[in-house]
Amino acid sequence: MTDVAPALTETIERTLILVKPDGVRRSLSGEILRRVEAKGYTLVAVRLLDATPELLAAHYAEHEGKPFFQPLVDFMLSGKILAVVAEGQGVIPGFRALAGATNPTEALPGTIRGDLGRDWGLKVQQNLVHGSDSPESAAREIALWFPELG
Repeated sequence: MTDVAPALTETIERTLILVKPDGVRRSLSGEILRRVEAKGYTLVAVRLLDATPELLAAHYAEHEGKPFFQPLVDFMLSGKILAVVAEGQGVIPGFRALAGATNPTEALPGTIRGDLGRDWGLKVQQNLVHGSDSPESAAREIALWFPELG
């Protein structure tokens, strides 16, 4: 009989996290990154930038033609964005749980949106952060925002 190391139940994965213009404008980037690191995820790449309409059109391509598409793009063009690649076991569902429900009013206390966000009564929900929703989305989004990591 040979000794076999147990297989990992989860593999290390990467996700794209965006601190949206409302989060950057409100000086919440540090607190959001603190929470990501406190959860045990590793920051692989961090970049503060002004997104271009082309980058946002590619990022939100699945929403093109929907009524909220242009207001969303306009919001994302309204200020700096902190783009982050984080990695760790289960980082995609883990960050989405950490972020909380899309609507900050419904987000639970203890989540980024529940603790730091609120409904401002605007056309587009300004909810502080974006996180990839699947490994496929993460790979596509990371390639858009950090092409050098591809």
